[in-house]
Amino acid sequence: QVQLVESGGGLVQAGGSLRLSCAASGISFSIYDMVWYRQAPGKQRESVARISNGGSTNYADFVKGRFTISRDNAKNTVYLQMNSLKPDDTAVYYCALQTTWKTYWGQGTQVTVSS
Repeated sequence: QVQLVESGGGLVQAGGSLRLSCAASGISFSIYDMVWYRQAPGKQRESVARISNGGSTNYADFVKGRFTISRDNAKNTVYLQMNSLKPDDTAVYYCALQTTWKTYWGQGTQVTVSS
């Protein structure tokens, strides 16, 4: 079955950096778009960054210039490099693999940014 496993979250001070990873298995990873979402306490889940199967990227305005999404199809892994982190970036971060019939989700990884 399809599995997405995130890693790389943690506690970091404002201005610091983290790199999230999401490893996929059970599906032809390279042909699908991948998306990073986040959900802060009491807020709705929101899209952070997307990378297409061809490598095109787009970002939410609130992370542009600070976050970078990338993928390594040989490793079935998508990454989110997060720089200049702010306390408002505190959330559970999820990766998602989008097919035409379903969106698959990882279990999430907590990112906490202290001020």
